[in-house]
Parts: sequence; structure tokens; C-alpha cells
Amino acid sequence: MKLVNFLLNVIWLLFCGLWMAIGYAVAGIVCFLLIVTIPFGVAAFRLAGFMLWPFGRTTVVRDDAGAPSCVGNVIWLVLAGWWLALGHIVTSIPLFLSIIGIPFGWANLKMVPISLTPLGRDVVSTDRGFGTR
Repeated sequence: MKLVNFLLNVIWLLFCGLWMAIGYAVAGIVCFLLIVTIPFGVAAFRLAGFMLWPFGRTTVVRDDAGAPSCVGNVIWLVLAGWWLALGHIVTSIPLFLSIIGIPFGWANLKMVPISLTPLGRDVVSTDRGFGTR
């Protein structure tokens, strides 16, 4: 299974992962420059790493994520989340045009909710299970 994840990640990186990670990194840099939005930048960089190498990993909602994460997600949605989600949707369209790209198009669409609400989430390995950190 690790070999399959490796191959999927390499193909993902070439076709869409690098471009989406750059989008998240740009959002993170802007958030760090504005200083007040540094927590958003941390979340953006965490997701940029996830966008580079997603297979074999997943995101889970943190148990201790409360109202601040919810409020932060609303602010993120307005400022950056919608255009990152749009990037996932636009990237998925050409992927659906080829047979080999269909699974990657679906993977891109599955990342839309993550791009809209990144705060209060952790990236974990699927080998470790969903309940452990």
C-alpha cells in the first residue's frame, strides 16, 4: 500500500499538487505579513504540505477546536477559502477529461471542504488511525 500511495503522490504532485500547494503557501505568506492573521498562515502552510503529499494522510477535526476555530473559519472563508476552493474546482475539471486523471479530480473535489474550513483540523497519517495523534 505504501508503494501505491507513493505513486499516487508523485502523479498528484506533477498534475495538481504543486500548483495547489503554491496557492496555499501564497495565502500563508499574506497571512504572516498581516501579523494579526498569523494563525491563518499556520493553517495555510499545514494544508500546503498536505496538498503536496495527500495520499496516505487525511485531515481530522480536532477535539479541542471550539468557537475560536469556528469564527476563524468564517473569516478564512471570506478572505481566502473561497478562492482556494475555486482553485480545487478549476483544477479538477481538466483532470476529469482523462481516464488517469479522474481519481485525482475526485481527490481535488474532496479537498474543497478542507480549503473552506482549515482551522481546527489536524493532518494525520491514515496508518495511525483517525483517533490518534
